[in-house]
Amino acid sequence: MTLKEMDQTYVLPTYARNYVHFVRGENSMLYDAEGRDYVDFGSGIAVCSVGHGNPRLAEAICDQARKLIHTSNLYLIEPQARLAKRLAELSGYDVQTFFANSGAEANEGAIKIARRYGTDEEGNVKRYKIITLEHSFHGRTITALKATGQESMHTYFGPFPDGFVYAKDIANVYDLIDDHTVAVMIELVQGEGGVQPMEKEAVQRLAEELKRRDILLIVDEVQTGIYRTGELLASNLYEITPDIVTLAKGLGGGVPIGAIMTTHKNILKAGDHGSTFGGNFLATRAALEVLEILEERKNSGELDHMLLLFEERLKSFVPKYPELFEKEVGTGLMRGLRVKEGKEAGDIVKAAFDERVVVLKAGKNTVRFLPVLTITKEEMDLGFERFEAALDRL
Repeated sequence: MTLKEMDQTYVLPTYARNYVHFVRGENSMLYDAEGRDYVDFGSGIAVCSVGHGNPRLAEAICDQARKLIHTSNLYLIEPQARLAKRLAELSGYDVQTFFANSGAEANEGAIKIARRYGTDEEGNVKRYKIITLEHSFHGRTITALKATGQESMHTYFGPFPDGFVYAKDIANVYDLIDDHTVAVMIELVQGEGGVQPMEKEAVQRLAEELKRRDILLIVDEVQTGIYRTGELLASNLYEITPDIVTLAKGLGGGVPIGAIMTTHKNILKAGDHGSTFGGNFLATRAALEVLEILEERKNSGELDHMLLLFEERLKSFVPKYPELFEKEVGTGLMRGLRVKEGKEAGDIVKAAFDERVVVLKAGKNTVRFLPVLTITKEEMDLGFERFEAALDRL
């Protein structure tokens, strides 16, 4: 039985897999079982923030694994406490943090915190409604799926939890607020929705109005967080202070971890929420190393330098291939090329892969780029050279 046959026989087919077999990686480069190299402009969907095979991360993981991997949250976990402190310091927010294992779990926890905020001490529900945006994506669990403002995501798995409504855009949020509204949940750059950044001034006005009305602002930073947009959080870039921020993806550099940061300290008490694996020794030790690596890169100016170079190179494809692309979109190292009507983003993604460069599709018509945050100029140049070859073939 081949590896492909084994996968098709024993693994639930929830992914439209490309059956390439990657066996190792080195920063932005991936290598398959036949020894072919690929430039990875997807980084495991924004997860491998410090690159593949990062020696510092690998050593931190090995060192921790030799000591302790897991004891449960019934006991003190030193790297967990240090990580919560570091996230508060680097974000500049006065927060407490709960650690989970994924972005969907983080968003579930954020929703629970919001619902708790809308409930009095006797358990009476005063406010419960949460407004999200159309084209948003907040995860695959039942509640996070319902929070996702894409109707196509709501097939098969009902009945869903009540209390979610969807705004067409930020301006429409105000029309949906009523006496039952407890929170508004947004992504500052919609990833799955087409790498679409929100307008900064509109977000700031919304944050001010929600604060005035005592409605929580939840910012889903599962994809935008951990320097993906150039700052630790996109919220820092937008100069707002959310009530709740959710993180995952790049935080562990590939080790599963999620986080819920909230300015509402002690809003949950023992027994209100929990996770067996969340925030264990291994995951939080890995995340501490990731933050240290990326903080150094940010402070040296290298992150901002590569961000500008990548943006400049990506923008050049729009005038060069006007029959394919409408415009360049995104921010930081979360970017995309909007494909013109009548063209298929999926065809471009496939052609790029055939030239051994990994890019992703977002929404219906966007080619998405999420390179590792430690990308070198040489890796970037090689990737774009191959991407251009793919476009020329099309």
